[in-house]
Amino acid sequence: MKTYKIAVIPGDGTGPEVVCEGLKVLQSAAQRYRFKYQTISYDFGGERYLKTKEVLPESAIKELKTFDAIYLGAIGHPDVKPGILEKGILLKLRFDLDQYINLRPVRLYDERFCPLKNKGPKDIDFVVVRENSEGLYKGLGEFQKKGTKEEVAIQVSHNTRQGIERCIHYAFEYTRKNRQRKELTLCGKTNVLTYAFDLWERTFYEVAKEYPDVKTQYTHVDATTMWFVKNPEWFDVIVTDNMFGDIITDLGAMIQGGMGIAAGGNINPRGVSMFEPIGGSAPKYTGQNVINPLAAICAMSMLLHQIGEYPAAQSIEDSVMMVVRTRLKDLAAGKMGYSTSEVGDLVVNGLK
Repeated sequence: MKTYKIAVIPGDGTGPEVVCEGLKVLQSAAQRYRFKYQTISYDFGGERYLKTKEVLPESAIKELKTFDAIYLGAIGHPDVKPGILEKGILLKLRFDLDQYINLRPVRLYDERFCPLKNKGPKDIDFVVVRENSEGLYKGLGEFQKKGTKEEVAIQVSHNTRQGIERCIHYAFEYTRKNRQRKELTLCGKTNVLTYAFDLWERTFYEVAKEYPDVKTQYTHVDATTMWFVKNPEWFDVIVTDNMFGDIITDLGAMIQGGMGIAAGGNINPRGVSMFEPIGGSAPKYTGQNVINPLAAICAMSMLLHQIGEYPAAQSIEDSVMMVVRTRLKDLAAGKMGYSTSEVGDLVVNGLK
């Protein structure tokens, strides 16, 4: 029996609290579904940086490549200037581990928590595949005449055929293997970003020829956000670039019930992938045992699915759905009707 190696980065703020609940669920799932694992914890985050001025040690990337998966709590510390931890930890891990896919399921478990009128679970059930290593997030650009009235800031969206093609291939494969409707939408802005999204669109329809069983369509990003609110049921799987994916997935989180339920994966299909709740470190709730851990628990479900423990992954998601539908008063921190640890216990008790 294989023993999975899982790297754990609890991180900042409420990250350690929600990670604790995710690991509690993992322990129960491993016992029920008969697989073994070991975890090694790393203290990467704000507190380490404030003490040592080191964001990531030189050995970190090499060590993390030896794991089957990475489980992340949250990164972001109020005493650290914005950008230092995010670029030095999150973006560095994504780039250096070649986690070129950001996978964001958007699924509503209970219509009570949806802000959209007359929309239910059957209407909000889609997935966003976001390119995770190129575009504006490459950090390419410059200032000209900085500090003067003639200052110019240039930010470059760097897109390669290879990077786009592998992302689109992943999106088609994911749609074919995991979705019943088998409909894939390219989200872009071809009428304005006439270089980057000309390349995206041409690549999309060329790759589509290899997947005749998958229906395809294109939407502008502004129309996509409108339809998320008006007709979310139109979408099955969406593929898009780094910046647009970052934006539309936050809107997706809101219509599925909020950040407390939204999980994501940074995927390297042939290497080590990293899974996390997307809500951030929420420092004002640190240590109060009131934060919603369900996003972190859903991230654990995604992690298990990625490493091949499919029954355990599905059982966790089913239990989360049951807890949301039958036990919780709200999904917001402090309003659930249960503490952080009690919600974790409810999920454990609901595992089939």
